[in-house]
Amino acid sequence: MPSARTHPVGILGLQAEEEVKMSRTLRPAFQAAAAPRWLAAGLWLLAGLSASYWGLHGWGDAELASVPAPAAERTLADPRAVARGLGAGVPVAAEPAPADASRHVLLGVVRAAGGRGAALIATDGQPPKPYRVGAALPGGLLLRELTPREAWLGPAEGEATQRLSLPPRR
Repeated sequence: MPSARTHPVGILGLQAEEEVKMSRTLRPAFQAAAAPRWLAAGLWLLAGLSASYWGLHGWGDAELASVPAPAAERTLADPRAVARGLGAGVPVAAEPAPADASRHVLLGVVRAAGGRGAALIATDGQPPKPYRVGAALPGGLLLRELTPREAWLGPAEGEATQRLSLPPRR
């Protein structure tokens, strides 16, 4: 029988066959080992989530107390703050008005829902003052109604007789 020493090709052939066998056996084992690991990790995750759910479910059986909703607060506009916001602190340069023009000039309107609000009105070239709907102006007129760009004035009894409009936008 020939020895492996006398036939160097036989030795190399044996080594090559062993390497092929090892590479065939290692490669599928390595790839197949990842699937059970992922499956085990997923099962442990589900088990942990299930335990957490049932633990919180059993622990949190206390009766829930209902809390009443807070009452809505009704806020009213402060006329002085409205005046400051609309520039009442800055003196307005008075222009000589024609004799038949109104002595009241509308400079700003703050209107809430339902027609409530305040108007910033200058009288006889004086600095403007805030007036709420229903408030008396100099000259015996009342602020009757507000629209987004107009204020309606009128006597204490009767309909609104005078309309004040905001100056055109620049």
